[in-house]
Amino acid sequence: MKAIVQDVYGTADVLALRDIARPVVRDGEVLVSVRAAGVEQGVWHLMTGLPYLVRLFGYGLKKPKVSVRGREVAGVVEAVGAGVTRFKAGDEVFGTSEGSFAEFVCAKEGRLARKPRNLPFEGAAAAAISGVTALQAVRDSGQVTVGQKVLVIGAGGGVGSFAVQIAKAFGADVTGVCSTGKVEFVRSLGADAVIDYTREDFAAAGAQYDVILDTAGNRPLSVLKRALAPRATLVLVGGENGGNLTGGFERSLAAPLLSLFSRQKYKSLVSRETYLDLEALASLIEAGSVKPAVDKVFPLAEAPAAVRYLREGRSLGKVVVRI
Repeated sequence: MKAIVQDVYGTADVLALRDIARPVVRDGEVLVSVRAAGVEQGVWHLMTGLPYLVRLFGYGLKKPKVSVRGREVAGVVEAVGAGVTRFKAGDEVFGTSEGSFAEFVCAKEGRLARKPRNLPFEGAAAAAISGVTALQAVRDSGQVTVGQKVLVIGAGGGVGSFAVQIAKAFGADVTGVCSTGKVEFVRSLGADAVIDYTREDFAAAGAQYDVILDTAGNRPLSVLKRALAPRATLVLVGGENGGNLTGGFERSLAAPLLSLFSRQKYKSLVSRETYLDLEALASLIEAGSVKPAVDKVFPLAEAPAAVRYLREGRSLGKVVVRI
């Protein structure tokens, strides 16, 4: 089969299209014929091995343990391993598995769900990690309820575009923060208000929010605190631009400590990839409450260009690779 592989850590230049052996399905696994694969920040981190903290998490100290890139997947079940009960050959599924930039990938049964009926494969692949992460941020960490004022930072990105829609589905009054070129896009997602951070400092504007979801990952906690209501909740979703060592992860370490000395809650989200949340997200999509926003679709051979485009930060929503 054809796949996008890498032998060493580095920029997108280390990614190459090669012919490799098709994976063999094992017990508890599902062999998926891949139709589309999402491109999210995790792909870049595993490609570069940055921050170095990533390597200590078991992904390979000197070179990637898994050579095929990609984590979000949507496709058709080709075969199932022993013990698999929820799927059969021919089922259309979406979910997560290491190595989705390939014609075939093996995924654990518990990390797959049936693809929403009203969604093409490209949209389903875009939702597998980013959509579930946003759902967990809004529902579990933020515990967003009807009537709350919610601020989504990075509202024009992959996770942020889902978070805006999910928070609206939960009945919140949502304000999105994004760059100038994404203002109209974020408004089209259903945001009640949009702040262009290049023209306005939301933390200095005086408004306070019940829940802040920071999906951009580069503002100090002291800045975010100014926009929180007295008993509000801040949810940090990932971290970017924090240097090669920790990549901004120090904010996630500091957040729980701040909660010990404040009426406000500071939380760091570590997304959990489960089929139950995939199914919950699929229900929102099938109900029309959430629609994955796919900006650009690249063919498999151009996966390196897709990763570069993602890192430029200009994409409106998600970037997807079509197989």
